Amino acid sequence: MASFPSSSSSSSVVTSYVLLLLPLVAASLRYPAAATSPRKNSNGNVVGGGGQAERLIRSLNLFPKHGSNVVVLNDDESDQRLSSIDYMPAAGITEKKLSFNVTGAGGESVQDLGHYAGYYSLPRTIGARMFYFFFESRSSVNKSKAPVVIWLTGGPGCSSSLALFYENGPFHITDSLGLQWNDYGWDQASNILFVDQPTGTGFSYTTSESDIRRNETGVSNDLYDFLQEFFKGHPQFAGNDFYVAGESYAGHYIPALASRIYRGNKNNEGIHINLKGFAIGNGLTDPEIQYRAYPEFALATQLITQSDHDTLAQLVPPCQSSIKACGSKGGKACTDAYFNCEDIFNQLMNLVGSINYYDIRKQCEGSLCYDFSRVEQLLSDQSVKEAIGVKGIDFVSCSDDIHQAMIGDYMLDYELGIPELLEDGIKVLIYAGEYDLICNWLGNWNWVHAMKWSGQEQFDGASTVPFMVGSTKAGELKGYGPLHFLKVYNAGHMVPMDQPKVALEMLQSWMQGRLGAV
Repeated sequence: MASFPSSSSSSSVVTSYVLLLLPLVAASLRYPAAATSPRKNSNGNVVGGGGQAERLIRSLNLFPKHGSNVVVLNDDESDQRLSSIDYMPAAGITEKKLSFNVTGAGGESVQDLGHYAGYYSLPRTIGARMFYFFFESRSSVNKSKAPVVIWLTGGPGCSSSLALFYENGPFHITDSLGLQWNDYGWDQASNILFVDQPTGTGFSYTTSESDIRRNETGVSNDLYDFLQEFFKGHPQFAGNDFYVAGESYAGHYIPALASRIYRGNKNNEGIHINLKGFAIGNGLTDPEIQYRAYPEFALATQLITQSDHDTLAQLVPPCQSSIKACGSKGGKACTDAYFNCEDIFNQLMNLVGSINYYDIRKQCEGSLCYDFSRVEQLLSDQSVKEAIGVKGIDFVSCSDDIHQAMIGDYMLDYELGIPELLEDGIKVLIYAGEYDLICNWLGNWNWVHAMKWSGQEQFDGASTVPFMVGSTKAGELKGYGPLHFLKVYNAGHMVPMDQPKVALEMLQSWMQGRLGAV
């Protein structure tokens, strides 16, 4: 078993003999220091030199810095590498039940909790193996009937273990590399899957470059096949309510996967997945509307002046035109749209300097906006990798290769598939932390209100009400029928990290149909 250092900082620290350590995270890089002296805009914010404008923000979650996990079989070096990999046969499954020689803070034993890690091979690929962690619900009430939630982190190409350890998983990782219970982990209310996807992300790997996906059709088909394999392996959960959740670029992944599940159910493909709803947190879903919101949001939050706003606003029409061309032509038009529209964000960052674009209350400290290095330290440990069955596989926290492969997907509109699901009663929750810049609440609010469905007029006319957690006003909520929008106070891009109690209450009340109930 892998042994992890214990922490003396809290009685609830889980001193780990854990077969549990997972994929994670590269933190996002801020703009590099300019070679010239810093200058200030009219609001007094320090801005960088001309070189900053050339820096593309390539990720909507974490800046990808690694390649992808592709094991090329006809290469001598890769053949040698294969001999060190716990390789899974094409039709196989590798899964381990994770065991813990630990006791929780309240004295409860965790040895019997259903925690799993493993791979499923994807049947419609040449050699893709998708890695996941699965945590059965901690709830003592009807845990076998608790909903199943799949969590998808964005990027594109970032491992979902960022969320697992820093947001809504059962544990947080301590400064001393021990594990500590997360009292607000989403396993309190659900059986939750964290999946490394698309293939090539995290510990997921393939033996063929042809398995690297370039659009949501391929991504959603792979995830659908993964879920089919998962429910074959865990049939006791196949009839449970099922929800898809995630953040950031998952604003693309989630509607595509929900539509794929919906279509599979309608066509009686394989195991019926009991899809009840999906939730997108600070996502990128409708780029044409959301990129237009950058100047508006920055002005409203006093990041820029009116003059700065007017300058940035001139970049919006070319962006919108190129997105329309992307939608009608595809191919190179979508790549052009990506670079045209990123110019808005890059110019905005050139104005606001080293601000943390995931949380405008903060500055990017050093070379990283957040420090997620603890998980990468753990995942470089060979004993940890062997314990979770990933011997010979390098962890890819955020894959530059996957990001590059998906550039043509960035500017496509994934709001278009949502109305059909709403009309059939599939619940949709769009939530956003109020201080995120990169996928800000205003852009999300705008596309949700612009979406055409039978309840659009009633949703537009619905009142915005306080979202209460206990006696605390935690946000602003608006809803009609199956559609809800929640603006979360005192949170940035990663709501479950900034407001864990609020995020858990949001999830529970939404799944139970009491979100916004008086």
